[in-house]
Amino acid sequence: MAKYLLRAVALLYLLFLLILPVGLIVWQTFGDGLQNIVDALTSEEAIHAFQVTIQVAVWAVVLNTVFGVVVALLLTRTTFPGKRLLNALIDLPLAVSPVVVGLALILAYGRYSTVGGWLESAGVQVIFSIPGMVLATVFVSLPLVVRAIVPVLEEMGDDQEQAARTLGAGPWQTFRRITLPGIRSALGYGIVLCLARALGEYGAVAVVSGKVVGETQTLTLFVEERYLNYEVPAAFAAATVLALLAVGSLLLTTLLRPKDGN
Repeated sequence: MAKYLLRAVALLYLLFLLILPVGLIVWQTFGDGLQNIVDALTSEEAIHAFQVTIQVAVWAVVLNTVFGVVVALLLTRTTFPGKRLLNALIDLPLAVSPVVVGLALILAYGRYSTVGGWLESAGVQVIFSIPGMVLATVFVSLPLVVRAIVPVLEEMGDDQEQAARTLGAGPWQTFRRITLPGIRSALGYGIVLCLARALGEYGAVAVVSGKVVGETQTLTLFVEERYLNYEVPAAFAAATVLALLAVGSLLLTTLLRPKDGN
């Protein structure tokens, strides 16, 4: 009896917290027909928001993938002073509010900061532009690739890598032939998680972007702007796209989730 009661509680919790709100958004989106959806998603502002979202997300995934693999190898294959500190700092984005992240980036790279002023004098604008949005997205999704790879590398051990180096393989050849095949599933899992986080980021991006329509507006910002301007069909249509992307990411992470260290 207790087992069925716990299942019922879990299902009710998911129903009211997740399924019902998302289902209502989808219902409202398709309630007025497909033409309104097409019109909303093919407007100039919506297309630009899609482009900015993809641009920011792709850059964030690429940077975090490279960073994640390098740091995961450092944490599992080397010993150095400050290793525990680095390991702790990796999880910092999970504890810090995205809004605080955005504010910190403005203080560090804004026009009136030392670094930001120097960059702007060199013709590089960080805050209220795409680079700042990429930085914010990279920060909030920083731990995902690292934390997906580290357990797999620890489970693999380094016996095969040492054997390859003994036989004359170089670092890159060892990584490509031994390490990368071993972490392939975990790496894919981390990349999908990072992509999903990047596509749905709002707080930090909202602070550093300036929310300029047609310039620095991502899809999440587009949803907010349309809803506040009473363009509800467009807001619901974009929100449904984001929800579908989240569901697709969930299915991919389920397929790519590492099992038994593979």
